[in-house]
Amino acid sequence: MKNYFRTDLEAVISKVAAVDPALEKSARAHLDNLTKPIGSLGRLEDLAVKMYMASGGNPPKSDPARIYAIAGDHGVNAENVSFFSQEVTRQMVENFLRGGAGINVLATTSGVELVVVDAGCMGGTFPEHPRLIQRKINCGTANISKGPAMTEADCLKAVFLGIDLADQAHREGIKTLGTGEMGVSNTTPSTALYCAFFGLDPKSVTGPGGGIDAEGVIRKTGVIHRALSANKAVIEAGDSLSILAALGGYEIAALAGLIIGGAKNRQMVCIDGFISTAAYAVACKLCPAVGGYSVLSHASAEPGYAGVVKALGRKPLLHLDMRLGEGSGAALSMFMLRAAANIYNDMATFDDAGVDSGN
Repeated sequence: MKNYFRTDLEAVISKVAAVDPALEKSARAHLDNLTKPIGSLGRLEDLAVKMYMASGGNPPKSDPARIYAIAGDHGVNAENVSFFSQEVTRQMVENFLRGGAGINVLATTSGVELVVVDAGCMGGTFPEHPRLIQRKINCGTANISKGPAMTEADCLKAVFLGIDLADQAHREGIKTLGTGEMGVSNTTPSTALYCAFFGLDPKSVTGPGGGIDAEGVIRKTGVIHRALSANKAVIEAGDSLSILAALGGYEIAALAGLIIGGAKNRQMVCIDGFISTAAYAVACKLCPAVGGYSVLSHASAEPGYAGVVKALGRKPLLHLDMRLGEGSGAALSMFMLRAAANIYNDMATFDDAGVDSGN
């Protein structure tokens, strides 16, 4: 596997163009001339404007769309922070490939393609499958409660895996990307990243994840405190890539790369819930311009998510009390993007329909 350097990542980030805020005026003018009261479609109109701006002033397009569900294991699982055993990551990847998981059902319902990626699962390679990409960087991360999760070299490999996925999708005509993941215990590194980036108290952010009880949440909170302490020097230095390497996971780093790569390609990126938003936070720290191309799909039911969204200054699209992960919220939000694009492109204007606009 190719080695990457910070300069390689900086070169990619330099190609991410910030959206032009001046484009909002023309997008709003078009929407206001459609046969409806001004602003009556609410956030669908906001989505259409965002997509228009992300496209550089072209009519918004949402399809075809693809979710990458990226999988990786975590050494911190040894600290008993999850309801599930480590083996479940691999078992769920196999379930994805059989079409039996929640994300399979929701992606199919939304008319979205699902591709599964092994970035760092324990064990050997999986049997070949047409919907599986095998780019394993390592068999799980190290235990963040005792030191860094990854080397910087491996972290960069994971980030560039995500960039490569975005570029592959772009070559294949994909207009919208979705972030999905699978990794037992991955709410723990996600929470640690939020605390490190935004100065949040682990007690206020730590939740049940895959279903641990109240005692388990207390134990998990202590593990995150230890992770922040073990990596204190890196966190205090404030370098975002180093913090990702210290506290993240292979799937989280790859998703951050996917978000950056999608923004570079002017693809819309639908960010799933708690774990994917940690990857989004990383991407924003590395490249703030990604915000112009990204949608927070839904408000995760994890109790600390509201504080995370406040720290990010963003507003999730959907509120459905979901906390499955896998890309489930991304699949649902992709339908909303399709609706927004179709409203912008297909709805009649007052002049076209011969309707009195009242002006």
